[in-house]
Amino acid sequence: MSEKNIIDKTEMPVTKKSISEDLKNLGIEKGDILLVHSSLSSLGWICGGAQTVIMSLLDAVGEEGSVVMPTHSGDWSDPVEWGNPSVPEKWHKIIYDNMPAYDPDLTPTRGMGGIPELFRTFPNVIRSSHPQGSFCASGKFKEKIAGNHPLTPQFGMGSPLGALYNLDKTKVLLLGVGYDSCTSFHLGETLIGNKVNISRTGSAIYEKGKRTWKWFEDYEYNSDDFSKLGKAFEGRHKVTKKTVGNAECRLFSLREAVDFSKEWLLKNR
Repeated sequence: MSEKNIIDKTEMPVTKKSISEDLKNLGIEKGDILLVHSSLSSLGWICGGAQTVIMSLLDAVGEEGSVVMPTHSGDWSDPVEWGNPSVPEKWHKIIYDNMPAYDPDLTPTRGMGGIPELFRTFPNVIRSSHPQGSFCASGKFKEKIAGNHPLTPQFGMGSPLGALYNLDKTKVLLLGVGYDSCTSFHLGETLIGNKVNISRTGSAIYEKGKRTWKWFEDYEYNSDDFSKLGKAFEGRHKVTKKTVGNAECRLFSLREAVDFSKEWLLKNR
């Protein structure tokens, strides 16, 4: 969406004050741990853009809470899997040999939007070590959340998602996006184990101080049915729905979402 279209759809500028009020009305409290999925353009024209949104989120949870965002870099993967767009097969070997090693400080996000891309650069924010499925975290629990991230399974109980599941007061905030963006459901996929296919993938990483192309196996994560899963979840659990800026947003318990996703996936896949 162009900035002109965003302006045309915004009655009054969205500000840090208005976002903070909206987040409070949504039910976000001091001390909350928030896993945030976001669409910057859906919020309307914001005075200060992504910076304003992040500052509002940090203020909402305070020093006793944490803000967490997925900062995935899907192009640090096997080029054989690329489809949007694909690349010629004769390029594959060149990519394997020359893709820079994933670096939490340098590697950009892909397809995450402007808010996570800026959040990863914020002071006192740390980013987990996974070359494809990293998360960034700030606040009191950042080390517990993002300090450890095994290569596989990237969305399992040993990952930041598992750490979030084991912490109290962890909530998912869908900030202008739908359930198809809800990575918590991927943790549910790992919990149903042999019901999900496993395939080989790879990435450029640092290993023993040297850049290498590392192959590993992981689940074939699939979000195609997450919208249906989310609708079913709303029928069984508390989901608070209110607007932040121009965007329809949802707030709910991460632990309840993961537990329900495991149950639902076992029945529906």
